[in-house]
Amino acid sequence: MTERSVFFVSDGTGITAETFGNSILNQFPTKPRHVRRPFIDTVEKAEVVLGEINETAAREGKRPIVFITLVNDDVRSIVTGDHCKGMVLDMFRTFVEPLEAEFGVKSNHRVGRFSDASESREYNDRIDAINFSLAHDDGQSARNLDIADVILLGVSRSGKTPTSLYLAMQHGIKAANYPLIPEDFDRGRLPTPLAPHKRKCFGLTITPERLAQIRNERRPDSKYASLLNCRYEVNEAESMMRREGIAWLSSTHKSIEEIATTILRDLRPDRLIY
Repeated sequence: MTERSVFFVSDGTGITAETFGNSILNQFPTKPRHVRRPFIDTVEKAEVVLGEINETAAREGKRPIVFITLVNDDVRSIVTGDHCKGMVLDMFRTFVEPLEAEFGVKSNHRVGRFSDASESREYNDRIDAINFSLAHDDGQSARNLDIADVILLGVSRSGKTPTSLYLAMQHGIKAANYPLIPEDFDRGRLPTPLAPHKRKCFGLTITPERLAQIRNERRPDSKYASLLNCRYEVNEAESMMRREGIAWLSSTHKSIEEIATTILRDLRPDRLIY
């Protein structure tokens, strides 16, 4: 199966096709070669992709799997026609057309997620959230925490930054993140700027062994990365969150998507309904 290719062909970025396709492929014990071909919006471009699909089929001796999100019928017919040597899974034909029949209306057959990003409130909200998360990364700023949707806290390298950026990029969530450091443990309380916003806080923890491994990649053979220090910091951070009544989870074996969904469920369930 590792010698098989999967194409994601779209007239937009291809992210939708790839996300949906990967969610299906993850049901199988396989790791095929991924080929994303975005912005295939002309017949000429489609013919080039068709040639690539057919060449891959001949080389590998197996049909490539082809997930497509193509709006234009002329473009789509090139990839879905009899000349294509791939197994084509058409997301629009599978989902959009049955929904057109169910709703009794035609879809707008729009290319991409936004027809004009500058006019999209959702898009601009995401940009604002990304800027907020960058400005409030790793405790850089305590300003405007009153408008934060979520404040992530945990020891250094427990996954706060990637999670906060994912929340901003995917969900438009203004996520600040704040490191818990030995001085906080000595004081035995949350960092002062976080105290008024405790209801927005969500903690991330991690096993000391995994934390030591991550930190050693950054600062090899340092006290910061030692297993003894990692055990101390993780234990103190978890004890603090437990005392303060802050929900937390371990990032050790969870994906960013799982962590973000848990945070939304617990702190902003309204963002799961839109």
